Amino acid sequence: MRAIVGIGNPGSRHRNNRHNVGFKFLDFFADQKSLTFKASRFDYHYSEAELSGMPFVLIKPSTYVNLSGVAVLNCMINYNIHVNDLLVIVDDINLDIGLIRIRKSGGDGGHNGLSSIIYHLNSNEFPRLRIGIGSDYKNGLLPDYVLSDFDKNDFLILKKSVDTSTQLIENFILDGYHKMLNAFSRLKNLVKKNKEPE
Repeated sequence: MRAIVGIGNPGSRHRNNRHNVGFKFLDFFADQKSLTFKASRFDYHYSEAELSGMPFVLIKPSTYVNLSGVAVLNCMINYNIHVNDLLVIVDDINLDIGLIRIRKSGGDGGHNGLSSIIYHLNSNEFPRLRIGIGSDYKNGLLPDYVLSDFDKNDFLILKKSVDTSTQLIENFILDGYHKMLNAFSRLKNLVKKNKEPE
């Protein structure tokens, strides 16, 4: 069993916030797979399925971002999931909107959701898929920026990343981080080749 966790804040008023890009990408993935989320008795909504015989669960914490670790720990215990079989989808202000990066492990990078997960799991050895939300904010206004909504142009850019993120998530489900990393490298090389002049 593998778990894919999207980080975000619950509630309709946060639905289109930049901080909720993890929720957004899980929704995109679930829609493509005709999956729906259900409430659990724990601090998360979930959707269980299989891909080529490999079981997985999508998790959206019902806590706020800075308490994401509570939901993730509940999920890990409930499904008996190893930390290497957890993939966290998180927003990243250090990447332009729509850019994707993956990491096998690491610190929280100043992200309160990652900080909470690291604290509650007592480990930073879990893979994460980072999705850029840009950094167009004035000094001291980061909280306002991440809680602001994407505009229509932002959504158009993000939709271009959906296919890539879907392929990466599928590869993670099928064979873990290294298969996802190999797929990411192939996709980057393909994009680079397509941009080279003939």
